[in-house]
Amino acid sequence: MTCDRLVCANCAGPVSEGRCPVCRANRARLQQQQNPFAAVSPATLVALLAAMIAVLVVARHAFA
Repeated sequence: MTCDRLVCANCAGPVSEGRCPVCRANRARLQQQQNPFAAVSPATLVALLAAMIAVLVVARHAFA
């Protein structure tokens, strides 16, 4: 969730602007809850998956 469209009940301003202490606190709380994998591109995820599969295949072949 982003704070782009949230409106503060305290000052009636956008939370993303941080006009009052309530806005700033909620904006900070939302930023802490963001998913750490949200910034990872799909290409990076595919590359990581391919690398994991390659390691598993090599490990299976080495111990078989």
